[in-house]
Amino acid sequence: MRDLIEQESDNNLVDLVGHSLVMQIVTALRRDIECGTVKPGDKLPSENELTRLHSVSRAVIREAVAILRSEGMLEARRGVGVFVVDAEQRGQPFSGLSLERISSVIELLELRAACETEAAALAAARRSPAQLEAILELHRKIGANLEKGLSTREADFALHLAIADATQNRRFSELLRLIKPGIIMDRDLQGGRHPDALPPNRHLQEEHGLIVNAIFAGKPAEARDAMRAHLQGSLSRYKTLLIERVSDPIRPAAGRLDHGG
Repeated sequence: MRDLIEQESDNNLVDLVGHSLVMQIVTALRRDIECGTVKPGDKLPSENELTRLHSVSRAVIREAVAILRSEGMLEARRGVGVFVVDAEQRGQPFSGLSLERISSVIELLELRAACETEAAALAAARRSPAQLEAILELHRKIGANLEKGLSTREADFALHLAIADATQNRRFSELLRLIKPGIIMDRDLQGGRHPDALPPNRHLQEEHGLIVNAIFAGKPAEARDAMRAHLQGSLSRYKTLLIERVSDPIRPAAGRLDHGG
C-alpha cells in the first residue's frame, strides 16, 4: 500500500512539473506573439526547433501549441506548419478549427446535435417533393460509395445540407456551410488518413436510413430522434478517442517525458 501511495505521489509530481513546463512555454510564445517578435502570418519554428530552444520535450511543445491554437493565436496548416493568426481574425466564429484537434470535432458535434436534430424534424414536416428526391438520391449515393470503397465525405455533408435545406429555413443550411471545414474534418478523422483516425462507422448507412425514412414518412419526432442518435453516436466515439489520446499526454512511462514520434 505504501508503495502505491508513493507511486501515486510521484505521478502527481510529474503531472505538476509537466503542467508547469507547458504553461511556461505558453507564456513565452504568447509574449513573442504579443510583442511582435513573431508577426501575424509568420510560421512558428518547427517542433524540433522549439524543443531545442526551450530545452523541453516535444510533448510539452505540442501541448503548449495546442493551448495557443485553442485560443485562436495560432493555426495549423496541414502539411505546412503552424502560423500566427492576425489579432483581428482571432474573434471570428469558428476560427479555431483544426484537423489536429479532436476537441474541435467534439465542439462542433455538440453544436450540430443541438441544431440538426431540430432540422431533421422540420424537414420531415416541411420538405418539398424535389427536396425529398434530393435527400433520397444522396442517401443512395453514400451507399454506392460505401460499396465501392470510395470516400463518403462530400456526399455525407451534402445529405446533411439537403436535410437543412428541406427545413425551408435557410439559416440551418447557412450554419452548416459555415462549419463545413469542421464537418469535413470529422470525416477525415473517421476512417481517414489522419493519425488519430477512428475506424469507419459500420452503421453509417443504417443510421442515415432511419433519418431519411422518417423524413420521407413525414414523422418529425422520429426524424429528430434518429438524427440525435446518429450525431450522439459520433460524439461518443470522438470523446472516447480524445480520452485515449490525452490520458497520458505528459506523464511518462519509466520516467520518460518525451513520447517521441
